[in-house]
Amino acid sequence: MKRRSFFKALALGAALVAAGFGGQAYAQAKTVKVGVLHSLSGTMAISETVLKDVALMTFDEINAKGGVMGYKIEAVVVDPASNWPLFAEKARGLISQDKVAAVFGCWTSVSRKSVLPVFEELNGLLFYPVQYEGEELSKNVFYTGAAPNQQAIPAVEYLMSKEGGGAKRWVLLGTDYVYPRTTNKILRAFLKSKGVADKDIDEKYTPFGHSDYQTIVADIKKFSAGGKTAVVSTINGDSNVPFYKELGNQGLKATDVPVVAFSVGEEELRGVDTKPLVGHLAAWNYFMSIKGPANDAFKKEWAAYAKAKKLAGADKPLTNDPMEATYIGIHMWKQAVEKAKSFDTDKVIAAMAGQTYTAPSGITSKMDEKNHHLHKAVFIGEVKADGQFNVVWKTAGPVKAQPWSPFIAGNDKKKDEPDVALAAAPKK
Repeated sequence: MKRRSFFKALALGAALVAAGFGGQAYAQAKTVKVGVLHSLSGTMAISETVLKDVALMTFDEINAKGGVMGYKIEAVVVDPASNWPLFAEKARGLISQDKVAAVFGCWTSVSRKSVLPVFEELNGLLFYPVQYEGEELSKNVFYTGAAPNQQAIPAVEYLMSKEGGGAKRWVLLGTDYVYPRTTNKILRAFLKSKGVADKDIDEKYTPFGHSDYQTIVADIKKFSAGGKTAVVSTINGDSNVPFYKELGNQGLKATDVPVVAFSVGEEELRGVDTKPLVGHLAAWNYFMSIKGPANDAFKKEWAAYAKAKKLAGADKPLTNDPMEATYIGIHMWKQAVEKAKSFDTDKVIAAMAGQTYTAPSGITSKMDEKNHHLHKAVFIGEVKADGQFNVVWKTAGPVKAQPWSPFIAGNDKKKDEPDVALAAAPKK
């Protein structure tokens, strides 16, 4: 009997090692640590807190069904507090000290850029769930949000069309950091390719946490006197609340100057009187208002979780695009681990290629076989009086991401896949 027990233990130990764990994990038996790296305080908490919550909900859902290869997910949640250098410090701790198998996190591109060298040095694995400017491709990151051709370019094309109002002049308004500046560089080149003159493009930036939009909205009204104008907003974080309030205060209606936002969803509009904002637009790859059984199930699960955990806003549970992207990323990671039969970073990266998952949007999203980005459908929605969105335009199906925009010179020479030759430095 003792001999049989010994061989059982030996077999279990071998299985743990094969799964990418050493002897340390053996003592933990059947748990696997996973990191959650989102700002729970500071200017980005308005957007990121809910991503932490939906990640925990998804872990609970997976654990209730037997976990990942039989391992229970143990979440390690940290708060980088909207402090970009602190993101890198927290990421290093998650990988080096907590020994997490993967990290789900970041919203702003400056936070992602801050942690990227850490993930590459330590050969960690980051799932990034928010739309971004592209111009990046890392072996250690899977991008489950949109690249510019899956959000920004289609939105501007829509506003230029007869159906979208036929805009001739453009205000590119954003928070002053890498995502808005690079996205607007791409959009400016795109608009020029469509014959839009420099005098018909006005580019403006405000710092994180900016709260006084009176002068900016007045300037937009003045600029719009020169012809049919649209605003493309890449404002991020809690600055969206005073911006939208000021639009309402100055009576700038969507019929006069439509605003399309890339970082405003249902959650950001929670604290705003949306009646004056009816008809303004957002471009995403998911809206809460999308009809279908997959979305009904997602919304029901989230509402029950928010109520059970007594989350802020549980009386009015909202879902949004980065929540969906987080949910997809976690499920794809689980599938890749089970395909690889391992938590080992390199084996999971290889197994992620071509993974598919039917998202709450009802669209079956695929992780591209090479470029670490999801194929995603694009939706444009109009704000309704209740703070939800009415979908007014969508692509026929999923669109393949272009991490390297064709509107930036020299990108045609770049490879559409990460350079795996950039081997990670050995762990210290």
